[in-house]
Amino acid sequence: MFKSSIDTIEQFKEILLQLPEECYAQSCEVLSNATIGQHTRHVIELYLCLINGYEGADVSYDKRERNHRIEQELPFAIEQLQLIQSSLERPNKSVKVTYELGDSDTCLESNYYREVMYNLEHTIHHHALIKVGIRHFCTMELPESFGVAPSTMQHRAACVQ
Repeated sequence: MFKSSIDTIEQFKEILLQLPEECYAQSCEVLSNATIGQHTRHVIELYLCLINGYEGADVSYDKRERNHRIEQELPFAIEQLQLIQSSLERPNKSVKVTYELGDSDTCLESNYYREVMYNLEHTIHHHALIKVGIRHFCTMELPESFGVAPSTMQHRAACVQ
């Protein structure tokens, strides 16, 4: 689980390092006028929210800090991805996850490993959207696996055989 998350983040860093910097913070019509940087910020912030909530066993993805520097400055975003990679692997433990639903908060019991998996799946989903944005701006070569769930890749491989 940690290896998959760290490898997925590594692949993302490699892609971002190749991305023309002017594309990172540019509004993209096919992403409902969001930017690649905004999707990147969202992914990073959810991981950081989990990592920062670990000690107190209390995570609220809705109340995360929104650091617009991540969506504007590609080198800073890459630093944050490196921080996640170096901080992610920790022992499992129970955590409380709070969601803001309407006028009230809803608390769910979870655990650190489950939330790491949630973040991995969430990241892959956003990578699929980022792939659309990248293809909109440039002809950069992207790995076939970028933005595709590992189970989908395995299914595709099995269908070929």
